[in-house]
Amino acid sequence: MGAKQSRGHSKDKDPQRIWLLGRRQKLSPWDDALLNGRDPRSLLKHGMRHITFSLVTKGMTDVPDFLWGLPEVQKLNLSHNQLRILPPEVGKLTRIVVLNLSGNCLKTLPGELSLLKSMKVLFVNMNCLTEMPPELSSCKHLEVLSLSHNCLAQLPASFADLSSLRKLNLSNNSFAHLPICVFSLKQLDFLHVGSNRLENIAESIQCLASLQIFIAESNNIHSFPRSLCLVTSLELLNLNDNDIQTLPEELYLLGRLARIAWNPMDKGLHISHNPLSKPLPELIEGGLEVLFSYLKDKNRH
Repeated sequence: MGAKQSRGHSKDKDPQRIWLLGRRQKLSPWDDALLNGRDPRSLLKHGMRHITFSLVTKGMTDVPDFLWGLPEVQKLNLSHNQLRILPPEVGKLTRIVVLNLSGNCLKTLPGELSLLKSMKVLFVNMNCLTEMPPELSSCKHLEVLSLSHNCLAQLPASFADLSSLRKLNLSNNSFAHLPICVFSLKQLDFLHVGSNRLENIAESIQCLASLQIFIAESNNIHSFPRSLCLVTSLELLNLNDNDIQTLPEELYLLGRLARIAWNPMDKGLHISHNPLSKPLPELIEGGLEVLFSYLKDKNRH
């Protein structure tokens, strides 16, 4: 018995074993799997809806090559790393439905994203993008696209072909005007363009007949466009922190705006922190019905 304990004790003191144990703690999950001869597929998670592969917050500067040999992946999360390049081999993952690249250092994206014909959701927010690949317009099933917190000033004209797109986030970029292609996205119900360099909203906004949420806060918009009043599907309209002085008489047409909203998460009309001319500030304090009534009366006279 004592001999066994002695052997076990000496094994724990073995310098090579101690080194290996120390190194093992530093190995990433995929290195650990490969070191032990395991199939990388053992790292896949089979959920009820998607086959998922996640490498979040691993400090990666490059995508591991073995990933391109896992074509069954449907939901891929590479967010919050230090990736500077997304290799064109991503086009091999043709079954991807959800791709999350948020929080990296990407300046461009490969045109091979066009091969991901099943992709419905793409997150590339919090990167360093200065342009988007026009080839992405081939992803006809794309429904959600988040490009916030980048360095974008325009979008490819071909994005007008993203006919299934419902939610688009362009906030915290460098847009001086809404990209023309946006007005062709007839299924769009959510559009966030807050914290850009917008000075106006084009009259073409009325083309977005399905829009329910429109956020354009923290820009330098000088006037409230009358054509926005024709988007009668709007339930949340946020124009806080702009340079708006007057409101259009047709504002009452936005009947689905339930209230003057103060909480950022609430539906309704957000119009605070604008240099509104009198008596609008006092009317807004009275609520949306008081404001609508004033604008209707003004219209009649």
